[in-house]
Amino acid sequence: MNIIIYTVLILTILYFFLRFFASINSKKISKSLRILLFLGLIIFAVLFALAGKFLLTLPLTIASLALLKLKGLSLFQLISLYRLIQTLRNSGRFSFNNKNNSNASSMTTLEAYKILNLEPSKNLTKEMVNKAYVNIQKKIHPDISPETARLSAIVNEAKEVVLKDLS
Repeated sequence: MNIIIYTVLILTILYFFLRFFASINSKKISKSLRILLFLGLIIFAVLFALAGKFLLTLPLTIASLALLKLKGLSLFQLISLYRLIQTLRNSGRFSFNNKNNSNASSMTTLEAYKILNLEPSKNLTKEMVNKAYVNIQKKIHPDISPETARLSAIVNEAKEVVLKDLS
C-alpha cells in the first residue's frame, strides 16, 4: 500500500515540476543550468583537490574488499577494515596484488597498536587488547573468508606484540 502512495506522490511532484518547466522561457533554463553546472564543477574541483586522495581510495578499497567475499559487513565495519588495510599497506605488510609479502621484519610496537586500533597508554589492560583483537578478527577471520588469512595472521602478530609490550 505504501508503494502506491509513494508512487502517486512522486508522479504528482514530477507533474508539477514538468509543468513549471514548461511555463519557463528556455533561455532562462539553459542559463540556470550552465550556472549550476559551472558551480558544481568548481565545487567538485575544490573537493577533489583537498580530499581527492581519500575520496578516491576509499571506494576502490571497499570495492576490492568485495573481491575478498566478505559478507554481512556494515559500512562502519568496512571503513574500520579500510583503516586496518591502509595501515598495513603503508607499513609494507599487505598488498592486494602480491600474495607473497615478506613478513621477515619484526613488527614494531607502534605498528601493532595502530593495527589493533589502540592508543599506547599506561592504563591499557589485556582485556582491552583482547577485545580489540576479537572485534577485528570477527571481520577478517579465515573461517569467514579464506582470502583474509594473511590479514588474520598479521593481526595475530600485532596482538602478541602488544601483549608482550604490556608485560
